[in-house]
Amino acid sequence: MPSLKYRAVLRQLRSLTNAQNVEGMARFGINPKNTYGIPIPALRGIAHTLGKNHELALELWKSGIHEARILASLIDIPARVGSRQMNIWAREFDSWDVCDQCCSNLFAKTPYAKAKAVEWGLRKEEFVKRAGFTLMAALAVHDEDMSDSQFIKFLRIIKQQSDDDRNFVKKSVNWALRQIGKRNVRLNKSAIATANEIRRRDSRAAQWIASDALRELKSPEVQKRLRRAP
Repeated sequence: MPSLKYRAVLRQLRSLTNAQNVEGMARFGINPKNTYGIPIPALRGIAHTLGKNHELALELWKSGIHEARILASLIDIPARVGSRQMNIWAREFDSWDVCDQCCSNLFAKTPYAKAKAVEWGLRKEEFVKRAGFTLMAALAVHDEDMSDSQFIKFLRIIKQQSDDDRNFVKKSVNWALRQIGKRNVRLNKSAIATANEIRRRDSRAAQWIASDALRELKSPEVQKRLRRAP
């Protein structure tokens, strides 16, 4: 039986339904099915009020409601999230924003993040694969303890998978490449070298990924910031 807390949260989410927002989200490639049109800042506000709650997060995810699933990623407890839960949620991703929010808010903070980035980056399912590269990007930004050698391993997978022309995949591959290349001077050089190798592939997706990444990674702004970094 659903908990009282769960039912109260669902009532609150339904009260914030905005059909116009749903239409706007759909234009940005967000799946409008089971979507209420609630902005992320509003969901973050609700999450702050609720606090961390693993059991409630599981209930919210099972609802299948777009915003409830994003909220679940905001209130779940990384230390209580296991490999099985991550696999189940990843298989059920049906929109790029739910994928990205779950990876950035929750999965990247679990002990399984590095392994899942590699595992999922090699998968065939569109949003599972996107999740792998989104995790790589999130780890590049937020995990200060990861070694350069771990990111070099990610770069090899990025190169290998750069010919996937599905929009949500190629954009996440590009994102991971750019974020790794902005982490420090050493990884910038490795990412630029990887991008140059990718650009030589006979693939429109690979050439777009590489060219777009190189513009940012070689830009004066990025180079100046990296030189100033300790």
